[in-house]
Amino acid sequence: MALALKPGTDWQTTYARAQAVAPEAFRDNGLLNYWGGRWHEGTPRQATSPLDGGAIIGPPELDARGAQRAVVESLYQHRTWSMAPLAERKARVSAAIEDIAGQRELLALLLVWEIGRTWAAALDDVDRCVDGVRWYLDEIEEMMAGRTPLRGPVSNIAAWNQPMSVLMHAMLVQTLAGNAAIAKAPSDGGVNCLTLAVALAARHGLPLTLVSGNGSELAASLVSSPVIGCLSFVGGRDPGGAVAAKLFDQSKRHVIEAETLNCWGVWEFSDWDTLSAQIRESFVHGKQRGTAYSRFVVQRSLFDEFLAAYLPAVRSLAFGHPLAVASPDDPLPALDFGPLISDRKAKELHDAVDEAIGHGGVPLHRGLLEDGKFVPGQEISAYFAPAAILTPSVLLASRAASPLHHTAPFGPVDSIVLVDTEAELLSEMNVGDGSLVASVSCDDESTAHRLGAGLQAFKIGINRPRSRGDREEVFGGKGASWHGAFVGGELLVQSVTYGPDRLYGNFGAYSQYPTV
Repeated sequence: MALALKPGTDWQTTYARAQAVAPEAFRDNGLLNYWGGRWHEGTPRQATSPLDGGAIIGPPELDARGAQRAVVESLYQHRTWSMAPLAERKARVSAAIEDIAGQRELLALLLVWEIGRTWAAALDDVDRCVDGVRWYLDEIEEMMAGRTPLRGPVSNIAAWNQPMSVLMHAMLVQTLAGNAAIAKAPSDGGVNCLTLAVALAARHGLPLTLVSGNGSELAASLVSSPVIGCLSFVGGRDPGGAVAAKLFDQSKRHVIEAETLNCWGVWEFSDWDTLSAQIRESFVHGKQRGTAYSRFVVQRSLFDEFLAAYLPAVRSLAFGHPLAVASPDDPLPALDFGPLISDRKAKELHDAVDEAIGHGGVPLHRGLLEDGKFVPGQEISAYFAPAAILTPSVLLASRAASPLHHTAPFGPVDSIVLVDTEAELLSEMNVGDGSLVASVSCDDESTAHRLGAGLQAFKIGINRPRSRGDREEVFGGKGASWHGAFVGGELLVQSVTYGPDRLYGNFGAYSQYPTV
């Protein structure tokens, strides 16, 4: 039976629902920016949904002057809010998060249209925000003991891929800790979802600011302004380095998470059924997240057994339009991933795979778009079928010429490297100059821990994946993957407050790591 869009999930209906919930922020012709406790117009920009290439509402862009006004207004709010009793902050944040929880499905549906998440993944992004903030509400009194808010607001610049579980979550915890919080809406997607979440929270008097615009034009206010108490950035490694370079005052508190190449090593291993399931799970979000595993480094003598576990897993992946159903009464489909964030990204990934093969890579698997689940006649240029490339044993200089050797593809593509010694395993897994996570599959746990100790990754998984984590779990990176304070658990509160202890993190003068 041909698939069709599930009734009631189309973009026009979804936007109308958001407009009915928050008419102060959603207009017929576009969204508004929020600062100083009021909604302000920007220059409306149309966006394109990765689901089907159709037009959707994009960010209301500000110029540099508008951003400067927003930051100054945030500073005024910060000075008042930082003096508010913790009990009042808790009450207001609690009321805000419950209102956000009440719009769980609408927020998730906006995410599906804006960034191409599957229905399950979009709900998970909202749920992690809600559950995380509730946890901090229970723990904040102990975390704030002996600590005070910063002298200025926190400026947040984050990538598009986790608008609720990372960006909105961070803003609410920052306000709970006594700070005003500013966010630049991601240019690639998520602004509608964030606008609704901010509108719901703003009704409870939280000192939030949400602005949109060109990153380079707004940087003077959002990054370099002396009134900013802390800069929090999540994004690509090159943009992260550029942001770090703009921190003229290096004493300014900062949290900079950069895109990383996360590797999974396989050495003296035999539990292939477990690994096969983990391989399939690694394709969640189409590997479009900072903690995705996109390289497997495998002991050469195990390659045949590894391939027998890997190929069935990757061939079983289901992808396509997240809202397409065979019958109007059917539930939304259970997919492993939807589209990439844009057709431009899909083309870049096609080019990267072709270039890797041109430099000697061997295609082990190249899925077909025809295997995806789509509405007949829909635009599919933003979709990418899963692929895997074997990197041959050639000179390192030749492998390094491939764009997949040092950088993450940020899409459903794996590179596989074969090694013969433990030294080669560690060298290939550390090729990215530091990472957020890494894993080792090995039957002998003592050997696995010994190998893990040689990896330049913040979190090491032994026979299991690692991720950003939630609630009490801390998070950071090693090497070029992280600059500044670490976050997660009590470290998130410490990163945006003053206290007696030296911060955990990667700084110019020192690096200090917690137990993970």
